[in-house]
Amino acid sequence: MRTVDPVKHAAKRRQILEAAAACFADKGFHGTRTADICARAGMSPGNVFHYFPSKHAIIVALIEQEGVETAAYLAELSREEDPLAALFGLIDAVVRLAADPTYAGLTLDTAAEARRDQNIGALVARNDRQLRTGIADLLRRAAAAGQIDDTLDPDRAATWVAAQIDGLFARGATDPDFAPLDQAPTLHLLLTRFLGAEPT
Repeated sequence: MRTVDPVKHAAKRRQILEAAAACFADKGFHGTRTADICARAGMSPGNVFHYFPSKHAIIVALIEQEGVETAAYLAELSREEDPLAALFGLIDAVVRLAADPTYAGLTLDTAAEARRDQNIGALVARNDRQLRTGIADLLRRAAAAGQIDDTLDPDRAATWVAAQIDGLFARGATDPDFAPLDQAPTLHLLLTRFLGAEPT
């Protein structure tokens, strides 16, 4: 029996997912044909279907991958000594992602698909809970360190920080005049005042 090289297998999967993400960002999930993904990846349909049985499976894999990457990043932030700096580091990372047209477009289309597909909706909701939990943990630590207003409910505050993140992607994806990187200082100011933190 032929042995599968895990490194090559992972690289091929990544190649397909990157191609699919670009296609979905350009045309949306429903506007993208499997043939579009194959062409962008430079692979035959048979090769693509060897790794993913359907376009839906590719969408699911992209959302699951985002969850894995977010979990790893939040784990890194949880080890930072300065929780408030870690939070604003997260915000800056999000701003950079929102400035990427492919990522922003994909994020918006994923949110729309989550309303139409129950399984995708459950995955998106899980990723969202994971993000808000990570933010809430940073806020609890920041409050304990005297860095922010300790009367704020960390879970509720985390929901509003996440809402600012959602708005950033929505505005970036739909407003051609909105430049996320240029807006970063204003977002910092808004969150600093909301959290009752000292200006950085």
